[in-house]
Amino acid sequence: MDRIALTRRSLGGLGLGGAVAVAGTPSQAQPSGAAPASGTHPGPLAAAPTSQAGLGPRLTLHAIDNAHGTPGAGLVCDLSIREGDLYRPIKTVTTTANGRPAEPLLVDDALKPGRYEVLLHVGAYFAALGVALPSPNFLDRVPIRFQIRDPRQRYHLPVLFTPWGYSYYRGS
Repeated sequence: MDRIALTRRSLGGLGLGGAVAVAGTPSQAQPSGAAPASGTHPGPLAAAPTSQAGLGPRLTLHAIDNAHGTPGAGLVCDLSIREGDLYRPIKTVTTTANGRPAEPLLVDDALKPGRYEVLLHVGAYFAALGVALPSPNFLDRVPIRFQIRDPRQRYHLPVLFTPWGYSYYRGS
């Protein structure tokens, strides 16, 4: 039996090859670090992600708006650590045009073992874009809970979200 090669050329024959190239025009790109204007749809990613090779321990986040197929620019995220039965707030960040906060959530000695929560304000995010949603929204604030065991490692948290659902995983 012949093996099927999944290449851009073979997918192009199925009408799928151009999907990776359709990212929008430069006029749609947003300035670096800028969130989308209220009531407008987010723009495409304007620059490639920066390599993390050679960097020390850190916790990073990448928010991806799956409803629009773009980075989640302008998403407010609250980071907390669990102490006893409660989560103690550490910081609040807003994602930039590439869907990432301007700085890692935690770096070097600030990255400690423990249970953490990132609270994503997805209801406010979609409201700022003017997305018509029911009231109350199906999702408003989404808690992402995870554990840091080894503070010598790098932890990356990609989050994919829509007004109706979300997923996340430990990235690389």
